[in-house]
Amino acid sequence: MLTLFSISLFAQVAPDKYYIQFTDKNNSPYSLDNPGEFLTARALARRAKFDIPIRENDIPVNPQYILAVAHTGVKILNASRWLNGVTVYTTDTALIDSIRTFAFVKSTLKFASHTQRADKFKRERAIPAIFSPTFKSGDTLEAQYGAALTQIKQIDGVYLHRKGFRGQGMVIAVLDAGYSYVPTQPLFDSLRNDHRILGTKDFVNPGGDVYPQHYHGRMVLSCMAADIPGTMIGTAPKASYWLLRTEDAPTENVIEEYNWVSGAEFADSVGADIINSSLGYIDFDDTTFSHPYSDMNGKTCISTRGAEIAVSKGILVVNSAGNSGNNKTFPWIGAPADGDSVLTAGAVTASGARASFSSIGPTFDGRIKPTVMTMGQSDAVANSIDSIERASGTSFSSPVLAGMCACLWEAHPQATNMQIIEALKKTASMSEVPDTLMGWGIPDFGKADSLLSKILGIHTKKAGENRLAVYPNPFRNGFSVNVPQKVSGSLRLMLFSLDGKKLFEKEIRPTGNRIYLKNSIVTQLLPGVYLLRLTSGGMHYFGKVIKK
Repeated sequence: MLTLFSISLFAQVAPDKYYIQFTDKNNSPYSLDNPGEFLTARALARRAKFDIPIRENDIPVNPQYILAVAHTGVKILNASRWLNGVTVYTTDTALIDSIRTFAFVKSTLKFASHTQRADKFKRERAIPAIFSPTFKSGDTLEAQYGAALTQIKQIDGVYLHRKGFRGQGMVIAVLDAGYSYVPTQPLFDSLRNDHRILGTKDFVNPGGDVYPQHYHGRMVLSCMAADIPGTMIGTAPKASYWLLRTEDAPTENVIEEYNWVSGAEFADSVGADIINSSLGYIDFDDTTFSHPYSDMNGKTCISTRGAEIAVSKGILVVNSAGNSGNNKTFPWIGAPADGDSVLTAGAVTASGARASFSSIGPTFDGRIKPTVMTMGQSDAVANSIDSIERASGTSFSSPVLAGMCACLWEAHPQATNMQIIEALKKTASMSEVPDTLMGWGIPDFGKADSLLSKILGIHTKKAGENRLAVYPNPFRNGFSVNVPQKVSGSLRLMLFSLDGKKLFEKEIRPTGNRIYLKNSIVTQLLPGVYLLRLTSGGMHYFGKVIKK
């Protein structure tokens, strides 16, 4: 009797979220000839800079397909252009049966019903607040880092900061579970005051507020963006950030991998340079969806497939290895950390020893993972009030690494995402003897900077062919743009904010080899980084300009 009752009860708890896979993108109003309709200027600039073609998977899902699905009565959650499908919500399974009859629907997948459970990030909770020294005039540069000194000094991040590279002009998209207290925590004052939170987006509850949902993203963000000298400075204190919520903290459901892909697509479309993902997928509440070790082959898991596509668009994807190192049955990394082109971060202690919880490799197909190791045990992170705590987990190794990569990339803007990774591997502490416990070891950003300076000397001319020369840069009231030699006749000059908003557009017929731009829009710009785009005869040129 009890068994029969249990089966009957389970049958009544119907899954309420589904993935709808479409067959094609036929008859779409979007085309490869007009990518500006679905990609921002910053996203197009990244593609042009690295000679990345616009492909069919860049084209959004056919809106007519989405509209037809919505008209059945289901709620559309997120569309994925890379996967060519949508996730939907409904409690009426008959609506899904109706959707299956559409000629443009290839298949449907029902996700398990949500089960509330203990916080899955509990292993990464912080311990009580620590004393943070206050910076005093005359203290050394290193003293300014306060509680974060060890995690930055261990990878020679001070070297790049001392040279003036702190992530300015770089955009990092953070995929996480929520960002509680970021609007009020003093460690983020400069981030807010400089308007370097470019925006937020909730993929778990579309249209929702990402801030109150969870604490994890706040702790992760602080490893990069904190900026109070003498208290805590993160690895990329001058970078700009998109705060995206793809993770539903109280559950572990495979739909979160689809959310991850949608978040990565959004990061691509707004022109992010780097994705930090302190997330991983192995086990799910419905174990029928759980990933066996054989799935960790770099091409099976949905989130891994999404990460690899993001890399193909020129984005540097940095992902935590996972905290399963002490798990006797599954000590390996999870998805999307198994991606071949993903920069996978494992955790070490302050002394440089591997943290026992840090997930290990190899991938199922025999590749070495993690890639490199950064401090992930007793890291300094922002608490919920106005001070700092210590916390452990590869969740913090990842942003320590991602933020420093932003500084390295700022120093070498002509480098590709894969050149950044290779430079880190070749100059890390175990570069000659990488293994499946610590990968290539602890990176040295000073050495990586030197290596890239040598390597990129032979590529500078080619990499700069489609870049605009702008001066003075930074500027106060106006600036000049050199007209590329290949340009003749009229051209169109556009100015964009970092979040892709068009601020100015004008058709110009230059009388010489230089355009001087000074108008009310330019002179009234707030201090910050802006993007230029010049088009002429089917050619596109891009530049970056800084207003003092």
